[in-house]
Amino acid sequence: MSILQLKKASLIGLTENKQHTLDSLQQLGLMHIISLKKPTSRPLLAEEEAASVNPDLLKRSLHYLLSCPQKRRQVTHEKQFNLKKVVQEVDKSYSERISLSEQRDFLQKRIKDLEPWGEFLLPDLNDLNNQRFWFYLVPNFKMKEVATTSLPWTVVHQGNRNSYVVVIAPEEPAANLMPVARTHTGYVPISKLREQLEETEIALEATEAQREALTRWIYLLQRSIASTQDASLLTEVASQTLDFDEVFALQGWIAVRDLDQLQAFAKQQGLVLLTEDPDDEERPPTFLDNPENVGGGQEVVSFFQTPGYRSWDPSRVVFFSFVSFFAIIMSDAGYSLVLGAIIAYFWKAMSHTETNRRLRAMGAALSGAGFVWGVMVGGYFGASAPLPFLGWLKILDVNDFDSMMMLSICIGAGHLILGNLMMAWVRRTSTQALSSIGWATAVVAALIGWIFGFNPLHWVVFGAGLVLVLLFSGEKTDFSLTTLISGLLALTNLTKLFGDVLSYLRLFALGLASASLALTFNQLAADVATALPGIGLLLQVLILLIGHLLNFVLTVVSGVIHGLRLNLIEFYNWSLADEGYPFQPFAKREVTPWIT
Repeated sequence: MSILQLKKASLIGLTENKQHTLDSLQQLGLMHIISLKKPTSRPLLAEEEAASVNPDLLKRSLHYLLSCPQKRRQVTHEKQFNLKKVVQEVDKSYSERISLSEQRDFLQKRIKDLEPWGEFLLPDLNDLNNQRFWFYLVPNFKMKEVATTSLPWTVVHQGNRNSYVVVIAPEEPAANLMPVARTHTGYVPISKLREQLEETEIALEATEAQREALTRWIYLLQRSIASTQDASLLTEVASQTLDFDEVFALQGWIAVRDLDQLQAFAKQQGLVLLTEDPDDEERPPTFLDNPENVGGGQEVVSFFQTPGYRSWDPSRVVFFSFVSFFAIIMSDAGYSLVLGAIIAYFWKAMSHTETNRRLRAMGAALSGAGFVWGVMVGGYFGASAPLPFLGWLKILDVNDFDSMMMLSICIGAGHLILGNLMMAWVRRTSTQALSSIGWATAVVAALIGWIFGFNPLHWVVFGAGLVLVLLFSGEKTDFSLTTLISGLLALTNLTKLFGDVLSYLRLFALGLASASLALTFNQLAADVATALPGIGLLLQVLILLIGHLLNFVLTVVSGVIHGLRLNLIEFYNWSLADEGYPFQPFAKREVTPWIT
């Protein structure tokens, strides 16, 4: 199992060395801290408050620079770096860019509205005896309504669809006097607006150039965020220690494999180290540890539900089952190669963090398994095998309903049998383990009976499994009325188990849908090419590109959603009993420099 065994470690040292000790312990990054008292917040000192930078502003500034399309070479030394000044410059650029973008959008819309009216300059109000011009863009079929109004109006231009009407009145006419709302033209002529637009776009380009120049500080800003978070975490842990005059005590969980490093650290720092095993009533954090090539399953498990410390780690089972389910749903070697090409294109970009590398490995596994399964079922963009030897490797047919349904049911039953057996292993110290074994036994008997035909032995084994569920589902070991009621309630899950097994039929259904849709697009493209010689070739290419792109996207989305669903809902319901919380080491955050 890949849930690491933990020990509770207590460190005792001198209070005068507390800050240095905690900083070194954070640098070591091996312990999950246990609070020995309620954390208290300390107000910032005057000099600290003056030197501090708003964390939200710092994050917003970094996001603003990261979203810049073009980035400069990164500065990795702090010789000329002033955090407060850089953040102020970035925030100023951010505000100016928003303001200029809004002004540009306003001017573009105003110019678009004024273009039909052409260039004009409104006269002074005194020249018109305090009368004003009101502009209306009226559809030609509504001009009859304009003709009935008592307002003085004139048509300055008429097009095929609209008439440009100007009304003279001291106040804006009531809405019911004109068939349409008035057009807001403003008093600035269109030539002046175009000048303002040009000036705004030049200023916006200058702001973008300044933004691009500021991107050279991205790495140092990331380090500043990391150091700010590290300092905040250090302060929080310092408030969780137990202090007795000249000594302090710190407690936390540590993996047994890392105990030697902690012992060496305690000896180097002159600390007293005490270790003990967790008590039965304690709930230590869950420290999952999986190799990087199958660590994608751990990322999925951690995102959905962290297993309890005394449970088991389903990461590897989830990894391989999810990869298998995805491959069956895709059922096309061509689509798998496209997915592999996408993963290869982003391969280097996904190498900066451990999480990305794990997901990258999972993506490669999805592509590889999809290709192998696609070859086995003979799917190549909905067409037959392009090479003869690939046709010989076809051993299954997605259109063989009976075989594919049986395969899906067997996969589902096997998955749930494994889940119940793992649950039995987790409950191995309790009689409830027999209940999980009973469910697994019942599924095995029902599956074999369904495949080969039921006989009395199958029914006996099936009934024996349900008897185990009835007698050993309760927490109590004595056979009482409470135990019997718990068993009867547990037996109501029989229909749920049946439904969960049938839920795996979605593997066959989605795989068949993907293959059928690919075949349909191919046939449609061929029919169009035959019906329309010449231009039909162009339409055929467009249908193939758009159709297969759509089918590829739908297949990938279906594979991810339903592949995860079968693992995280159906499988989890029968394999995990309790939920834990993740092991979070007291460690400094690292920032990997990148140069562009």
